[in-house]
Amino acid sequence: MKMRLDRYLAECGCGTRSEVKNLIKKGRVSVNGAVVTDSSAKVETETDAVSFDGMSVGYEQFRYYMLNKPAGCISATNDGLSSTVLDILADENTRDLFPVGRLDKDTEGLLLITNDGQLAHRLLSPRMHVDKTYIAAVSAALGGEELERFAKGLDIGDDKPTLPAQIREVTENEGMIPDRFGAGDAGGAEGYEAVYEVIIREGRYHQIKRMFEALGSRVVYLKRVAMGTLSLDEGLEPGEYRRLTEEELEALNG
Repeated sequence: MKMRLDRYLAECGCGTRSEVKNLIKKGRVSVNGAVVTDSSAKVETETDAVSFDGMSVGYEQFRYYMLNKPAGCISATNDGLSSTVLDILADENTRDLFPVGRLDKDTEGLLLITNDGQLAHRLLSPRMHVDKTYIAAVSAALGGEELERFAKGLDIGDDKPTLPAQIREVTENEGMIPDRFGAGDAGGAEGYEAVYEVIIREGRYHQIKRMFEALGSRVVYLKRVAMGTLSLDEGLEPGEYRRLTEEELEALNG
């Protein structure tokens, strides 16, 4: 793909369009070993070798990051009051990046951040029915009848009931519940009585919390652990991120 040199450098995170134009004028940029001072010069993104102050500058049309979102962080590109998921990626080129879907401020776990709009649409489109897997620690365990109702879909006050969901109770270790939440202390602000794995194919506002509330239970901790074929890297602590591997990206696009 051909593009102007100033746009190339700007999209590689070397500065704003006006800033990189000044860098080019000062002779600090070379293409295929030759200094270029014309900002409008065209470069081939896949074959030309571009350098800034002698350092190679590689172009990526799309970028993909897996983030283990911490609680207290907003799933947005900017916010005037709270820190956002893009603030965590401050050392990266965040130009045009956005989170794929949203996690509530107090919800932790898997969040894909990219600038690939087509992939985001495929993952979020209701027609694609992409599974989203969560671990939920709740204040009250559900009985057999309640589990059946949860699985069949619930009325949570919207125009129509939720789609059928999958739910199963898991052990504390499987649930990966942080130590600050007390098992068996359902009366406490952060206590829970049971832990469930929940798989839904929608993304309604506070959906899982509202589904449990409809059955008289309260979610005290919620974490997304998978979205489609992409599973949260267990080696990532809350607030840590990494690039997707080629295998993960191929599976998402498969």
